[in-house]
Amino acid sequence: MKIKILLVEDDTSLGFVISDHLKSEGYSVTLCSDGAEGFKRFNEEVFHLCIFDVMMPKKDGFSLAKDIRLVDKLIPILFLTAKAMTEDKIEGFKSGGDDYLTKPFSVEELQLRLSALLKRVNIQKEVVDDQVISLADFLFDTINFTLKHPTFEKTLTKKEAHILKILCKFKNQVVPRELVLNAVWGQDDYFVGRSLDVFITKLRKYFYVDTSIQILNIHGIGFKLEVKE
Repeated sequence: MKIKILLVEDDTSLGFVISDHLKSEGYSVTLCSDGAEGFKRFNEEVFHLCIFDVMMPKKDGFSLAKDIRLVDKLIPILFLTAKAMTEDKIEGFKSGGDDYLTKPFSVEELQLRLSALLKRVNIQKEVVDDQVISLADFLFDTINFTLKHPTFEKTLTKKEAHILKILCKFKNQVVPRELVLNAVWGQDDYFVGRSLDVFITKLRKYFYVDTSIQILNIHGIGFKLEVKE
């Protein structure tokens, strides 16, 4: 399995140059042009390292890193920026970044930074992901979107699977409503909010056979996937 990198860079030319170089080095690269799209894609796939430009439309790199740190504490994050100010570097580390590369930079330096980050978290060329999540008597396959129980099996839609995966990351914790909306739809307006409520209702129905699992509404905040072991 190739190491998968999420690259979020609003400069199209630079984004393609970096992407092409990393692909030539054997990495799998997903390129996004703004922070909102980047957060949505992060929650749709499994990535092993992130590269974020700082100044981007819709959601800047620092805000994107903060959102990602809510759902993944360990994935390495490298910032790319034209700014060399100490204050900006401090803000980058506070938002959850692991390293900082100031533009312009050479692809050789970028490669060395990535190799160092991957070694730091002990990620090698072969990476095994936790594909199947256990929820009481249910097994949730996050790759094939299947929800299995001794009495039935359900194939989830893509959005159902993505919402459930986020809730699983926050199992027995409250997940903010806005985080789910931005992760799945890339926005958090009224209309997608209504769609989210419909999907939550569907997920609740799938768990009706097991009273130890509940998806609770936390008024004014979000949702909580409560699993009694």
